[in-house]
Amino acid sequence: MDAASGKRFAVTTVQLRSIVGGCVGNLIEWYDFLVYSIFSIYFASSFFPQGDQTAQLLNVTAVAAVGYVARPLGSWLMGRYADRRGRRLTLAVSVSFMCFGSLLIAVTPTYAMIGVVAPALLVVARLLQGLSMGGEYGTSATYLSEMAPKDRRGFFVGFLQVSVVSGQLAALALLLLLQHAILRPGQMEAWGWRIPFVIGGIFALFALYLRRGIAETDAFRETGIKEQSRGSMATLLAHWRLILLAIGITVGGTISFYTYTVYMQKFMVNTVGMTKEAASLTTAAALLCYLPLQPLFGLVSDLVGRRPVMIFFGAAGTILTVPLLTAMSHAGSAWEAFALNFAALFILSGFTSIHMLVKSELFPAEIRALGVGLPYAITTAILGGTTEWVALQFKAMGREEWFYWYVTGAILISLVVYLIMPETRRTSRLDGATTAGHHRAAR
Repeated sequence: MDAASGKRFAVTTVQLRSIVGGCVGNLIEWYDFLVYSIFSIYFASSFFPQGDQTAQLLNVTAVAAVGYVARPLGSWLMGRYADRRGRRLTLAVSVSFMCFGSLLIAVTPTYAMIGVVAPALLVVARLLQGLSMGGEYGTSATYLSEMAPKDRRGFFVGFLQVSVVSGQLAALALLLLLQHAILRPGQMEAWGWRIPFVIGGIFALFALYLRRGIAETDAFRETGIKEQSRGSMATLLAHWRLILLAIGITVGGTISFYTYTVYMQKFMVNTVGMTKEAASLTTAAALLCYLPLQPLFGLVSDLVGRRPVMIFFGAAGTILTVPLLTAMSHAGSAWEAFALNFAALFILSGFTSIHMLVKSELFPAEIRALGVGLPYAITTAILGGTTEWVALQFKAMGREEWFYWYVTGAILISLVVYLIMPETRRTSRLDGATTAGHHRAAR
């Protein structure tokens, strides 16, 4: 191997190590954040003992929404920090917050033991998780976008969504293991639901260790602007058109994502009539098939552009959401429910695989982490975090089909944005700085 080849190999090694480190940390963060919703069907009665199953789920999902409300604040604080002090350090801070939130849920006594203090502590823990996730996703997306090779950004950033879904699959796999191999009937509701939060806290410590050794990006190091202007809200608001564009890109996708992933387990139990175990297995199987689609759709965007891929999601989602959810509500078997869920996830991949990359390509380096994270966090707080609550409200009213149209309308809004927005692959602001990521990792 000659010197030039060796140098290329060394650069690639640092890139891959940093991308893997960023993705693994993101996986653990999303495991911790989503395990709340996945296991909430088991611990709802521990914190909100009054009412029927739908009423309990409404209460526990209202607390889940608190985490989404906190995400804009976390995105602002940590996005600003990432643009001023660096992406790598911010990723370490965000996972520390998640660790504390998960462990607090794990040790909180039930309503029967301490009364209203129990749901109050649940709210505090969810706030910590929301602050963490608010800073995590935007900073992770910025970091991977800046670290990835120019001609394969879509492919590599697609692994960001792989880590998101892998976190959810890890939570579902643990749920299935507890249901079928470890716990006896009744133990999950009594105390078994605490196990995933203990594991999440421990894994968050491991993610903190991993992130101490990843490299800082060249795009951050080479930003020539004064430090006080980095991460500034005034600088961000000067790009208000880009903020509105980022929100429009997100609206339909975030509601669809939480519908077909986080809420789907409850939908299969509460509407389709499946058992909790069958719903968990069906959801996990659909997500497992959805996983490899993310880098593949990202690769397609590297070849044909970002807009065609997102337009596919917008058009197919607008046309097929109502038929898919209607058919799923009448699914006669787990196989039918799986096929319909995977079909919806295939369409959703046109959004989830590249939307954070598109936003990274829109904003300049000095406000990129803030610009990518904050509009996304605000949109997710308002729409994504309330998706389950809205769906259950329509269910309680006896008008569940209205929720199908709610999702469709959101996707239609984003479709209009995709049709009029520029092609960011050709005008990417990521090209303003090198992305080799060849600086040495922090010791």
